[in-house]
Amino acid sequence: MLRRGDSSHFDGGQAPTLADLTESLFFSPGDGRIWLNDQRMVLWHSSSFGHLRRELIDMVGLERARGMLTRAGYVSGARDAQVVRERWPDGDAAAVFMAGTRLHALEGVVKVTPQTFDFDIDRGTYEGEFLWEHSSEDDEHIAGFGIGTEAACWMQVGYAMGYVTTLFGRLVVFRELECRAMGASVCRVVGRHAEAWGDVSEDIRYLHAQDFEALAAEAAGAPAPTSRIAQRMRGGAATARARAATEKHALVGASSAYNSACHQILRVAPTQATVLFTGESGVGKEVFARMLHRISARAAQPFVAVNCAAIPETLIESELFGVERGAFTGASVSRAGRFERADGGTLFLDEIGTLSLVSQGKLLRVLQEGELERVGGTRTLRPDVRVVAATNVDLQAEVRAGRFREDLFYRLNVYPIHLPPLRDRRDDIPLLMNHFLRRDTERHGRQVTGFTPRAVRALLNYGFPGNIRELQNLVERGVIAAEDGGAIDVAHMFRREQLSDELLFSIGEHGGLRSGGENGVASLTEHIVTGLGLRADVGGSTLSLEDVERRLLKEAVERTGGNLAAAARSLGLTRAQLAYRLRGAG
Repeated sequence: MLRRGDSSHFDGGQAPTLADLTESLFFSPGDGRIWLNDQRMVLWHSSSFGHLRRELIDMVGLERARGMLTRAGYVSGARDAQVVRERWPDGDAAAVFMAGTRLHALEGVVKVTPQTFDFDIDRGTYEGEFLWEHSSEDDEHIAGFGIGTEAACWMQVGYAMGYVTTLFGRLVVFRELECRAMGASVCRVVGRHAEAWGDVSEDIRYLHAQDFEALAAEAAGAPAPTSRIAQRMRGGAATARARAATEKHALVGASSAYNSACHQILRVAPTQATVLFTGESGVGKEVFARMLHRISARAAQPFVAVNCAAIPETLIESELFGVERGAFTGASVSRAGRFERADGGTLFLDEIGTLSLVSQGKLLRVLQEGELERVGGTRTLRPDVRVVAATNVDLQAEVRAGRFREDLFYRLNVYPIHLPPLRDRRDDIPLLMNHFLRRDTERHGRQVTGFTPRAVRALLNYGFPGNIRELQNLVERGVIAAEDGGAIDVAHMFRREQLSDELLFSIGEHGGLRSGGENGVASLTEHIVTGLGLRADVGGSTLSLEDVERRLLKEAVERTGGNLAAAARSLGLTRAQLAYRLRGAG
């Protein structure tokens, strides 16, 4: 992004334009969500806000209510600035700053008309004057309290400060010099960098801002459990390898389902109770189990994970309990089992429901007695182990069917934690997208800028039968397939996954709703072909993903004059991979 701009050279056609911003606001009426790019929004009655505002003033007083609403506005502005900065990292500087005024209007708060503005980030100067018309905050304040002597656009002032300060990197203070709540026809607002105002203590008083970086962190919504772990590891006690492992197994989310699971592991972590994680495959059961271990008193001791489904029935006993030399043919050395290796720490038994009834009985005895013997041994061992188990099947149904021991089920089911599928925690999808994008771009050495609005819309509407694991794979695939310096689009991520664009709607430039396929082309797949610049006729709404891939491969080869190596590089593939796909495409 350029470092300076002013109103005399402002070009409203530079990205992000109003059309760009309206494309980033879309609706998912089927599951009750509205999104601004990757931030969830709420559409509610202005009169309801007015009622809340009046109750706040009556209950806590005008000064405290003003502070609360100003701070709420600040966080909202900071979040919008974060959206714009991440979505248009190379956008025109003036257009990026002005995007805040357009977003405020798009969100139904106020119409903003810039009079003059001039800023230079390198010099640290900002000066701007704006007119606010049709302020919803003024409407409700006047309805409740009438015309007075004080300006009333508290949240709007907070929003302006949060938006510009977050983009600018230093404090910019806005003051409402004229207000409709004071009898003016429109509101007039002036913003300046703090030093230009002189004493800004009165403005800061309503923010209670001792540290603006902390406010920005609050606006970013970092998950608390991960932050605590990161702080502990930054203390120098962990190696670079351990830090990488922490990033790999980080917990990411903000939904109510995610917060409920975090609350439960925080509650049970200090205890010695056995924990049973349940949920579909790919929901992150092992990640939560690792976090449970890291925040427990056993954190300095081993975390040993066992995939019960991956161990043959004939080896499960020796893998779990160990084996003495000579116990059977091939046992040339004594070997400790997983219980011994986890001594003092946590043993994670994944896919516990796949164990046979015989293995279940042997495991039950160890859990009940707290002691074991190696296969072929006579010495009794008493490892201090906390057992955490996970399953993607209904163990109670397995008990009823006679495939799982009832006594073992109750031994494991001391503190059950259910992890819902990703389709039931869609608020977490944008956070997970950004987490995987950041991790995979660094891991693969790519320079991908983010996701197109169409890609965000597709991911928010996708059913994710593979849950978080599938989302991770889609993002990684997109990072590899997208061009350096470009954004990930739908075609970069989806191959043969089934997409539906019927339930998600965006808002058109003229204010009307449109479905994912209504933008001058017939379907989502046509969007893909058009967006990739393919010359072939898309041929209607029956175009399949296989058709898209076939035409994309053909176009790449034609553009490089039949040079398969060059075509493969342009698609992010090896020559062998391209040749294989061309054979499969006929």
